[in-house]
Amino acid sequence: MQSDPLSMKKRPFFLRWAWREIRQGQLWLVTLALSLIIACVFALSALVSRVEGIIVSQGRSALAADMVLQSSQAVDLKQLSTNNVITSQQTRFGTMAFSDNGMQLVSVKAVDAKFPLRGDLRLQAADKSVQHHVKPGELWLSERLFSLLDVKVGDTLMLGDGELTISGRILEDPELSFNPFSQMPAVLINNQDIAAIGGIQEGSRLSYRYYFSGSDSVLADIRKQFSLTPSQRWLTENDAGRSGDFIERARQYLSLTLVLVVLMASATLVLTCQHYTSTRITSVAMMKSLGASRRFLWRWLLQQIAVVFSVAIGVGLLLGFWLEWLLRYPLQQLLPDELPSIGFAPLVISLLLALFISLPALGIPLSRLVNASAMNTVQATDTPTAKFSPVWLLLIFPVLAAVAWIGTNLFVWLTLLGMVALLVLLALVGIAAIALLKKIKFGSAYALALSRVNRSKAKTATQLAALTCSLMLLAVIGLLRNELLADWKNTLPADAPNVFAINIAPEQQQAYLAYLDENKLERSDGYPVTRGRLVAINEQRFYSTEDKSQSDALTETSSNSERDPALRRELNFTWAETLPSHNDVIAGKWGDSSGVSVESGIAKRLNIKLGDKLAFTVGGLEFNAIVNSIRDVEWRNMKPNFYFIFTPDVLQSFPATWLVSFRINDQQSDLLNTLAGNYPTVSVLDLRMMATRIQGLLTQVSWSLTVLAGLGVLSGLLLIMTLLRLSISERQTEIQLYRTLGASRKRIAATLWFEYGIIALLAGIIAAIGAEFVVGLLVVKGFELPFTLHPLMWISLPVLAIGLVYLVSRSQIKKLLLPLR
Repeated sequence: MQSDPLSMKKRPFFLRWAWREIRQGQLWLVTLALSLIIACVFALSALVSRVEGIIVSQGRSALAADMVLQSSQAVDLKQLSTNNVITSQQTRFGTMAFSDNGMQLVSVKAVDAKFPLRGDLRLQAADKSVQHHVKPGELWLSERLFSLLDVKVGDTLMLGDGELTISGRILEDPELSFNPFSQMPAVLINNQDIAAIGGIQEGSRLSYRYYFSGSDSVLADIRKQFSLTPSQRWLTENDAGRSGDFIERARQYLSLTLVLVVLMASATLVLTCQHYTSTRITSVAMMKSLGASRRFLWRWLLQQIAVVFSVAIGVGLLLGFWLEWLLRYPLQQLLPDELPSIGFAPLVISLLLALFISLPALGIPLSRLVNASAMNTVQATDTPTAKFSPVWLLLIFPVLAAVAWIGTNLFVWLTLLGMVALLVLLALVGIAAIALLKKIKFGSAYALALSRVNRSKAKTATQLAALTCSLMLLAVIGLLRNELLADWKNTLPADAPNVFAINIAPEQQQAYLAYLDENKLERSDGYPVTRGRLVAINEQRFYSTEDKSQSDALTETSSNSERDPALRRELNFTWAETLPSHNDVIAGKWGDSSGVSVESGIAKRLNIKLGDKLAFTVGGLEFNAIVNSIRDVEWRNMKPNFYFIFTPDVLQSFPATWLVSFRINDQQSDLLNTLAGNYPTVSVLDLRMMATRIQGLLTQVSWSLTVLAGLGVLSGLLLIMTLLRLSISERQTEIQLYRTLGASRKRIAATLWFEYGIIALLAGIIAAIGAEFVVGLLVVKGFELPFTLHPLMWISLPVLAIGLVYLVSRSQIKKLLLPLR
């Protein structure tokens, strides 16, 4: 039986050969590209897994359960199958609290002994011990009530119709709310004490919450069993408030950047694999001329690839662990001591993704290499390839990997498809621009460079498209980071308000604002506030389920009202001579009579347009107003904001209290106590701790995004450097032939500078146009932020492209200018 000319006993030699290929530069770029793919996917998948686990845990802790049913009516849980589920119940209502020295409207939360099912309820007793559950007969007060009512632990407090002894203070409540319009000082009692204080009477306004803790599948079954009424809704960790918008945007940026980084690393892998196979055609041809079979060649090549993969897995995972720690380091103060386990998913995902990407990236060029003719030992020939070669089916693997990995993330898919379409269009523009450059006369070297560019239009278009894509991806990553950070900085600046004063009586309003001004506190305008409901749009009324008998069928408007939570509760209305300066009018014009300005979000959800006639009720009285403007409202800026702002003639006849927000620093804390003493009926909501925490979170998340953007930029630079290096090296034989035929070094060098300088300049300009367009779409449509032009990028991107061409060309030009030997 005939064997291959090189015995398999030489396998250790082949392994040493493969290792030498990596060390001496033929395969190190392939190894580096694979390592980068593995490291990026592992690190970011691990980080996303940890962060999502933390978000779910903290979100459920904030709910005090895994899932909550909120209802305005009592619910009999016996109708639900609650096996393998822990349940708890809470009843909320408002009542008056009386002490010997004062009185205060409070929010009573009556809970059972199992509350909370998630999170940490910390109650400090008189002996400084900390309890975590409320027992019958106990009364726990929020810190603010001790000063408002001038009481201490152990005093007797009249709550409603009964008396209870103060057991201690609430140190931490997992359900703490930061809504300045609905916040009242809270007290905690046990459910068994509701009857003693007369909390539930005919006409009482009550709110019930039912808490569930169990596996996700069991909780999903409970939701299926229960049919919600318009006054009920489920709460989960996904029901985040507006303050969580920036976290969602950060996650979108992370996902998009991860995809772009892998895309650039994959492009680097494809280029390096093609370059490697082009340098090994002569070796394969020689081995074929000595009798090597295709089976032997595949075995030889696969052993080299196996070594490359082994090294890439080791380097990639080490780099991935370090990178994940680096991305997580800025957030360590915010993360829990025990981080969620990442499991094996990031490892499996990173290795499978690298494998699926490398299958066509390596398989297609290696197949062409194995099929190379033995005649290449004496003369370079093109390798014939079938039009429908089965090897092209390997492209299915990265497509399937992308579908499985990106999934239903429409944001990322639209971005990628838009970039592909834009890239094709801009490449055609670049080719047309090169044709126009022929009309410019700039010396013989310039003419020779343009001739060379136009002579190989396909290769020039490929180089231009690849370089443009690299620069554009690099710019998109950097600009998106800057846009997000700028938005967060503007949303919650360092001087943002951190205290709200609400329920200011009209006769107190002027004096209260004057006191703030005397102490030079930065404050908002004062706003009158009254509560009411939107009941109709253009005579189409909203009906609840109880009112359904009044109409044979619900109108489309009524179905909207059932879906929109803002219409299932009372809203806060205000009126003003002018609209707030921190609201942007996007449609219409503010008037002076019979008008209302509507927030853009609720206008879009309810299809409210300029000129629509809206009907409202306040205290049972109905009135109308015409929509004269639509406003964009930034709900996260901790300033007073409203869905509806009326002209004074519409609403000022209704009774109202006043609201103002202001900022104090740590040295001005005594002012709050003074205000509480001088105006005991005014509720002061101190949000300094929350504002400080959000500021810190923004700073630290910004650092993580900076690290991530830096990784993307490095990936882009690696792709660009690889592209230029391989492109210039392909010219080596041609340039050496020119040199041998007598062309001067100066002429050839000038031709090279012009050729690649033209491509770099066009790539930089086209990439700037493309990046501006892509970032504009992402910012406006994806992140819903205002867009501004980036003139500095229009200069820096072409300069960067020319600079990179200069660095790469300078490192190889001496070798290129040597004559053939």
